[in-house]
Amino acid sequence: MNILNECKDASTIGIGGHIRPDGDCVGSCLALYQYLKKCMPNTYIKVFLEKPAEIFSEIKGFEEIDTECAENTTFDVFFCLDCAQERLGSSSKYFEDAAKTINIDHHISNLGCGTVNYVMPKASSTSELIYDLIDKEQLDCDLAKAIYIGIIHDTGVFQYSNTAPETLEKAAKLISFGFDFPRLIEETFYQKTYRQSQIMGRALIESMRFLGGRGIVSCMTRQMMEFYGAETSDLEGIVNHLRNIKDVDCAIFMYQTDVLEYKVSLRSNEKVDVSKVAAYFGGGGHMRAAGCTMKGTFHDCVNNLSLHIEKQLKEQEC
Repeated sequence: MNILNECKDASTIGIGGHIRPDGDCVGSCLALYQYLKKCMPNTYIKVFLEKPAEIFSEIKGFEEIDTECAENTTFDVFFCLDCAQERLGSSSKYFEDAAKTINIDHHISNLGCGTVNYVMPKASSTSELIYDLIDKEQLDCDLAKAIYIGIIHDTGVFQYSNTAPETLEKAAKLISFGFDFPRLIEETFYQKTYRQSQIMGRALIESMRFLGGRGIVSCMTRQMMEFYGAETSDLEGIVNHLRNIKDVDCAIFMYQTDVLEYKVSLRSNEKVDVSKVAAYFGGGGHMRAAGCTMKGTFHDCVNNLSLHIEKQLKEQEC
């Protein structure tokens, strides 16, 4: 796909990403925004996202993100990045009304929701796909930084299995632009606030193992989040810590979003394909990282998830 060819007749372009935007979502959206602004300076271009975490504030274009979705513009082209339409949130209305829709994503559960689709499940991140699709002559320090941040967040700083040799080669080219990549890794991926550290400790203390210790789950209720004054962005990374516990094959982290409703994050090793588990409950993601929203009590949700996890573990043993 040639991005500029797809947009060549457009006078208005919109870009949207998924609710609760993570590093890859923010990085890919702002990288595409920067690229189109450079190549199409006379075109009206807008990025729509729920308010991202402040750790991404130094990415160029961060302050120009529209978090309200209040304007009534109908776009000639609307990009849906790092998700399918159902996860766009408030910007979904722009996607529905746009003359042309373009879906760029790397989630295996996404079947393509645009009039033009570029869904590559083997890619490490949507940010890596943006790197692949842009004219490399337009790369500069700001654009390289946005793409790099997206890649490191979806690869766990290159430790997850979605990191290919090509991913590292691209990262090497990006850091050649001279930005302070060690600081970016520390400040956007590893560094936690005191509140986040308290919540992490609470989640680990109250975690429970199941399936003979091969599964582990932890949950934050609305009351807990109110007690700590926590935002959903304060919960990043908890599920990965659970997954790193020795002998755990699948980790679940849940937080309450409404009465009898939970947002569920799943992480696994090579023995469980959590994308299949999440898809069964209307979610999606990758083989080793996925998520969904579930209704019911905490114990109902865990019991239903564990049935699917246990089935896969038993199949591995056959």
